[in-house]
Amino acid sequence: MTTGSPTPAYPTGAQPRRTQPRRSRLRTFLPLGLAAWLVLEIWLLTVVAGATSGLVVLLLLVAGFVLGAVVIKRAGRRAFQNLNETLQRGTPSDRGGGNGLMMLGGLLLMIPGLASDVIGLLLLLPPVQKAVSGYGERKLREAAGTPGTLGDAFQQARIHRPDGKVVQGEVIRDER
Repeated sequence: MTTGSPTPAYPTGAQPRRTQPRRSRLRTFLPLGLAAWLVLEIWLLTVVAGATSGLVVLLLLVAGFVLGAVVIKRAGRRAFQNLNETLQRGTPSDRGGGNGLMMLGGLLLMIPGLASDVIGLLLLLPPVQKAVSGYGERKLREAAGTPGTLGDAFQQARIHRPDGKVVQGEVIRDER
């Protein structure tokens, strides 16, 4: 007959030590940031609706969605053309940067909200794209800890073992 209480796997006093991994700051603050962003978007929509009308807000949201879809389609087409040129020539294309940021801008335009629309429109401007991509490359170089190009950042691999230890390694490509 069972009493409903589980039988201990270890004798009393010999419980295994469980160490919980520390929560990263991103996992801690991301939900809070998303909630604050959502509140900001709703507040902005209500302010604009109160100043104008609900129809104006609806038209702004629909226009943002349509413009975002057009931008994503255009950036995707340009990225596909760059890929075809690269495959035909066998060397990477010199032009072609900014397609990812254009797609991100289009996605932000498609998300309902006025603050995301403003950020999406800003990401469509070439000077902003250049500044954001330069900042991203600098941060990736710093994170990699090695000077050089962006490809150098992927040369080192870190393998995390279950016990929490990190095994340093290096990726060696067999180029034929």
